[in-house]
This record gives sequence, C-alpha cells and structure tokens, in this order.
Amino acid sequence: MGFTGDDELHSGGCLFPTGSYVDVYSPPHKRVRTSAPFAFSESEFELQNQPSIEVLPEECLFEIFKRIPCGKERSSAACVSKSWLMLLSSIRKAEIYKSKSNGSENLNNGAVASVSDDVEMTCDENGDGYLTRCLDGKKATDMRLAAIAVGTSGHGGLGKLSIRGSNYIRGVTNFGLSAIARGCPSLRSLSLWNVPCVGDEGLVEIAKECHLLEKLELSHCPSVSDKSLIAIAQSCPNLTALNIESCSKIGNEGMQAIGKFCPKLQSISIKDCPLVRDHAISSLLSSASSVLTKVKLQGLNITDFSLAVIGHYGKAVTGLMLSGLRNVTEKGFWVMGNAQGLQKLISLTIASCGGITDVSLEAIGKGCTNLKQMCLRKCCFLSDNGLVAFARSAGSLEILQLEECNRVSESGIIGVLSNCAAKLKSLALVKCMGIKDMALGIPMPSPSNSLRSLSIRNCPGFGNGSLAMLGKLCPQLQLVDLSGLCGITNVGILPLLESCETGLVKVNLSGCLNLTDEAVLALTRIHGETLELLNLDGCRKITDASLMAIADNCAFLSDLDVSKCAISDSGLAALSKAEQLNLQVLSVSSCSEVTNRSMSSLKKLGKTLVGLNLQHCNSISSSTVTQLVESLWRCDILS
Repeated sequence: MGFTGDDELHSGGCLFPTGSYVDVYSPPHKRVRTSAPFAFSESEFELQNQPSIEVLPEECLFEIFKRIPCGKERSSAACVSKSWLMLLSSIRKAEIYKSKSNGSENLNNGAVASVSDDVEMTCDENGDGYLTRCLDGKKATDMRLAAIAVGTSGHGGLGKLSIRGSNYIRGVTNFGLSAIARGCPSLRSLSLWNVPCVGDEGLVEIAKECHLLEKLELSHCPSVSDKSLIAIAQSCPNLTALNIESCSKIGNEGMQAIGKFCPKLQSISIKDCPLVRDHAISSLLSSASSVLTKVKLQGLNITDFSLAVIGHYGKAVTGLMLSGLRNVTEKGFWVMGNAQGLQKLISLTIASCGGITDVSLEAIGKGCTNLKQMCLRKCCFLSDNGLVAFARSAGSLEILQLEECNRVSESGIIGVLSNCAAKLKSLALVKCMGIKDMALGIPMPSPSNSLRSLSIRNCPGFGNGSLAMLGKLCPQLQLVDLSGLCGITNVGILPLLESCETGLVKVNLSGCLNLTDEAVLALTRIHGETLELLNLDGCRKITDASLMAIADNCAFLSDLDVSKCAISDSGLAALSKAEQLNLQVLSVSSCSEVTNRSMSSLKKLGKTLVGLNLQHCNSISSSTVTQLVESLWRCDILS
C-alpha cells in the first residue's frame, strides 16, 4: 500500500523499512496529525482510537520485525504489548535481517528491557562466556521465556536455561519452550524440573533449532516421551550429559537413540523411570564405551544382565552409582566385578541393593583395582567378613563410607584399618547399629598414619572404649566428626585428643550431650593453634568457661557453633575481647542466657563476622536485632 495526501502521517521519510508486504511513504513537509488516526479495510478507511501500526496484519509486522537486527531495539519493541512480544518471539534468529553496514547483529551491552510487569530480563554472564537464566516457581511462565528469547539475542544468546517448578495458573508450556528454541539457537544446557505441561512438542523444537545442546536434564516431566529423546539424539550430536528422573514415558527406545547418535556422551543419570530396562542400558554402555565416564542408575527395573554389560563395556567409567536395584542379585555384582572391565573406576556408590553380599563385594574389590572411593548404604547382607575381604583386595582405597550397614561391627572396622593402613585417608560410619563399644583385650593392628578424617555419626552403640582405641589407631587425624554420639564422655574423648599428633583442624561434637567444659579445655589447650572449626551444638553442659578457653587459645578459629549450650553474656564478652580471634561464623541459637547486654560484644565480633545466628534467643529483643542488622551490614544475621 502506498499513498500520499493531506491527512497522512508524515515523519520525514520511510516510517518502517521497506518489505515485501508493506511500503509506507510520507513526504517530509507535513506535520504528524494525531487527532484522527486511521485504519483501513478492503473498501474504506475508518477512524479508530488506536495507533495506526496496530491495524497492520501480523504478516506485515512479522516482516517489519525481521528487519530490526539490534538487540536493544528488539527488546524495546517487545515492551509495547504482549502481542508484539509473542510475535517477536516467533521469529527464528536465522530469519532476522542483518544490516549490510554492520555485517552482523549488533551485540549491545545495554540493559535488557523488561516486558510488562510479568518479565524481568536480568541475566548474568557465567564463567563459560554465555548467558544463563534460572526460573523458579511463579517466575516460570511462557511470557518470561518469550522475553528471554527476545532479550538475550542482543547479548550473544542464551547458553544455559534452568526451569524449576512451574506457575500453576500460567505455567510453562510447549509454546514458551518453542520460543526459546527459535530465539536461542546457541543454547547448550537445558534443565526442566517439575514442568508437567511441557511435552514432546517443545523439546522437538529445541532439537530442531539448538544443535549445540550439550547438557539435558529432565526431572518429573510426565508428558515427555521417547519421541523427544529420539529427536534430541538425532539433532544434537554434541550431547555430553543426560539426566533423566521420574519421567514415566521415557523408555528403551529413547535411550537406544541416545546411545546410537550421541558419540560424545560422557555422563548419564537415570532415576525412577520404570520403562527403562536392560536393552537401554546395554545400548548406552556398548555404544559409548570409549567416552562414557560417569554412570548413575537408581530405582530401575534392570537385572543382572545390565551389571554384566557395565562390567564388560565400562572401560572408561570412573564414577559409578547403583541405587535401589531390586531385581539385581548377588550374581550380577559378582559378574560386574569379575568382568575386569572397570579398571579405571575410581568412585563407586552402592545403596539399597540386596545383591551386595560378602561374596559380591570381594569380587568388586578384586576387579576394580584402581578404586579409591567406596560408599555402601543400606547393604543389609554385608558383614565383617565381606568388608575385610574387600579392604584386602582394594589396595588403592582412600575413602570408605558405611551407612546403615547394620551387620558390620567393630571387628570389621579394625580389619579395614589393618588392611588399608597405608592409603586410607577417610573413614565414615553413619547409623551403623552393629557398632558396639570395643572390649578390652582385642588385638590391635599397627597405627594408620594415612587416616586424616574420622566421622562416626549417630551410632548409638559407639562408646568411650571404641573412641579411645581409634585414637591410638589414627594418630594423624585432622578432621573428627562425632555428632550424635550420646554415649561418649570426657573419658573417651580425652585419650583421642591426646593421641592426635598433627593437630586437629575441624571438630564436630554436636549432639554429644555428656561432654563438659573439661573436654573443650583439653581440645583448646592441645589443638588450639590449628583449630579452625568447632561445633558444640546441643552440648548442654558447655558453659562460659569453654568460650574463655577458646578466646585464649584458638587464634585461627573461624567457625564456632555453641547453639543450645549453657553460655551467657559473659562468655560472649570474653570472645569479643580476644584480640587474636578472627571469627567469621558464629551461632548462638537457642541460648536463653544470651541477652540484650551482649549487643556491644556482638558488635565487636561483627567486625570480622560474615554470618551470625541468633535464632530462638528469646532474651534478645527485636529492637536489639534491628540495631545489629544496621551496624553489621556486611554480616548475614538469622533471627
């Protein structure tokens, strides 16, 4: 349409760039007349109370918007209305006209415009050199995704998108994901968690446009099926990491396509997907055997066959996690170990698998010769014999963690220490009900000079005798965690403190109800020069005497927790007067004897604090807390 006359808009030349559908020209000698805007139909012009550009069909606007190459101007246009935003988000980045004078799209560094009240375009550039955006809960809407697709194009493009949860009223759908696909072809990482309205249509669009995709995470997406994974596999050959959790429609076909078309796949995690069976695992492992390094399989209906495939084809696997595999028996784990294919395996975690027995664990120890880190959780058929046999076979073991392995006793622990004395650096026992207090007269192995970390948590049978004996066996400890051990007293902890030769750095005694100031005084006297973290949460017999000892001896202490202790204002005053103390984190939660009189002490300590916990301190008023917040503006205060 082209016309001139006395009543047209005149702005001094072309109002919009010339396109194939529209050519509006207005000579420069006329003034703009806004009192009677116009609209046109097939037969006549009608006066309307709306801007003249709104009467243009979407096809015309589409051609106009294609010729706005600058990211800043495109964002400004998207702010006009939601319809313009949606139209702009429907344009693929490859369709945007590029000015011959610029040669490429203008990558401006200005602020990205906000589109209506629903969208905040605030994107930060991460260390990888591309933009990242995370939408949580109510912020996750199609409108925001459309705004992101339009706004980030002027900043080099979106590289990482994470959507966690969805707005129940205006949640993310295939439309929003398709807008991202069209506007962000540079997308490399996509994470979708609990977005039930996103299905195959949106992910197929991602596959069509985002060929650079490297990482894909789908969690609790019930509408996504094998169709999406097949499309991703066929169009995204650079995929290196795939995480699938609780996607009930994803099964063997999608995983087989990933194994066939994604030769660079390095990490795979599949959890609680009932349709994923042995064929999927065998296809993934056999196809990507040369590059696949991390495998996590949890809550799947796979059998011994899958473990045999892992043992044979997992030649590059360095990290393996197997959890909740109810259909896998002792034979599967035995074959996996004896297949001799896991020679590069460094870290292995097995949880809630009934197939782990003494026989199968020994086979794994013999087959995985380079294994350094082993974690066993809820292995109810594992006993001392299997644990000792495994320790004897796994000559490279450095880290061992046992959790809820109730048939393991103190004899098994001594056997581990005697067989791994040269390399074992960390030992952790959590909720192991079979651990009892060691009896006198048990033969003691040679001390372990390699063990640096000892963690025994919530083992109710563990007492003073076991603690004193472990102190003699582990003279080089630097980290000690005895949280939740109600049975230990000063009688057990004092020999441990005296046996440690190198100096303790981190000590966690939370929940040790029967410890008194005597233990803390010994700790600060022997290890005060090296101590950096001390947790006494719940040690109700600890008083101001301990804080005074800490103030006098612990120059390098940066993290102190005395929650639920019997401390008062006097103890905090002593801490604040210690010139050498450099506390960064202090917790006095639920200390009823700490009152408003501690405000000056807390202000002095606040010169170095970055975190202060005053929760449930009922003797501190809200006005005092307000003053502390104003004074310690660099410190995060919980109240």
